[in-house]
Amino acid sequence: MARTLLLLVLLTTAGCAWMKPQPTPILPPEELYQIGESELDKKRYPEAREQFRKVVERHPNSSYAPRARFLIGESFYREPDFDKAATEFEAFLAFYPRHQIADLVQFRLAMSYYDQIKPIEQEQAFAQKAMEQFKKLVKEYPESRYATDAIAKIEVCRGRLAQKEVWVAAYYMNQGNPGGARQRLEKVIKEYPRAPVIPEALSLLADVNFSEGRDKEAVELLRQVANDYSYTEFGKRAAQRLRAQR
Repeated sequence: MARTLLLLVLLTTAGCAWMKPQPTPILPPEELYQIGESELDKKRYPEAREQFRKVVERHPNSSYAPRARFLIGESFYREPDFDKAATEFEAFLAFYPRHQIADLVQFRLAMSYYDQIKPIEQEQAFAQKAMEQFKKLVKEYPESRYATDAIAKIEVCRGRLAQKEVWVAAYYMNQGNPGGARQRLEKVIKEYPRAPVIPEALSLLADVNFSEGRDKEAVELLRQVANDYSYTEFGKRAAQRLRAQR
């Protein structure tokens, strides 16, 4: 009888053990990474991030961890969720500032701001942030394949910032505040001399001078626009205004 009871207990215990779920095996980093890439290609971004996070958390010392961390940010960038992408890219650069793909991550960080640049009527904080990050790329990774593109985009950002200042200056002029307009326009001419908006800035500054009775300075500005920017609409208008002054 005792042997029968013992046998029943052993069988019951064995049965319970058999019914317990087996622990999930920890997959190697390369397998997790490949699954994550596959999900990323399918645009299943949350699923991709889940796999990449497993690489980072379970295999932090593997060669796959840095790239997995980057692709977490990349998945947010593609969604697009630019704010979360920027946070992930910044985390990568904090951990791996000299990694072989650090220049790519820096470029993506800049693009996370660049792709959020607002219409000229709105604030241009993203243009400022993007420009700063592109400058950082050029400074810290001058040999990067992304440096040339970064330089071009720096000029785009500078152009947007200059355009914003001229837009505000025009608003001040329409509101009867030539002093406020002058401050903005002189800043543009000094800080953004190569910006496409310079002919407009010079023309508006001429208007400011005319409104303040500084006709000589105004005429000199019109001559500059007519001579240096004759190919633009502002250059043609300046030439017409000069002929009318005679």
